[in-house]
Amino acid sequence: MKKIHLKRKLKPINIFAVFLLLTLISLYIVFNQIKEKIMPSLFKYGSLEAKKFSSIIINDAIDKYITEKVDINNLFLITQDNNEIESIDFNTALINSYLTDATKSIQRNLKYIEEGNIDKIEYQAGLLENYDEENLKKGIIYYLNSGFIFNNPIFANFGAQIPIKISLTGDVVSNISTEVTNYGINNALIKVYANIKITENIILPFYDKEIELETKVPIAIKLVNGKVPSYYGNLNTATPSITLPNN
Repeated sequence: MKKIHLKRKLKPINIFAVFLLLTLISLYIVFNQIKEKIMPSLFKYGSLEAKKFSSIIINDAIDKYITEKVDINNLFLITQDNNEIESIDFNTALINSYLTDATKSIQRNLKYIEEGNIDKIEYQAGLLENYDEENLKKGIIYYLNSGFIFNNPIFANFGAQIPIKISLTGDVVSNISTEVTNYGINNALIKVYANIKITENIILPFYDKEIELETKVPIAIKLVNGKVPSYYGNLNTATPSITLPNN
């Protein structure tokens, strides 16, 4: 009795399906490796660029809406008896009105950058001269060469360019803090700072992550002659935070 051998041939459509499945699996593995191992390294550098860019916007708003407007003589109310300082009070209402304007400006400008509306950005001449205008119109603050991942100066300028974008995802929170210290003999050195905290999303291809940027900018320094008191009035603590929701 003869044995009958049956041979089945794979149909072309089955071969294509297997090939497509293997290709998709390979691509998934490659992209997963890029996301898990390569992108975090690029993100570290991208976050530095985003923080540098945001700091420019923040410092410009502080200069324009606070530093240029603040009159130190109106900022502090100092009560003295001969050479003895009895109290030092801080004009919270005045500085908070300036801080609100600066905070709104920071929020607007970061949103304009995100949307590519750079013509609407409020900034001093030459502030963004180190950034490409056409890239900013696309919402891109920086292009990073992929050769950066080799951590070698030779390859740093080679490879595909990876765009870095930022997105304002959280509230803009700001407040004023102060420091009072002894300075020399019978002198008080008063420093006033604007504290800004924003939450941004750093966007890279196949990868994005939120970061918090906190900036402390000095806005006024005053030297007061006289013995420093134990009570500083409104200088003891930071002023209430001003929070502007990200609409």
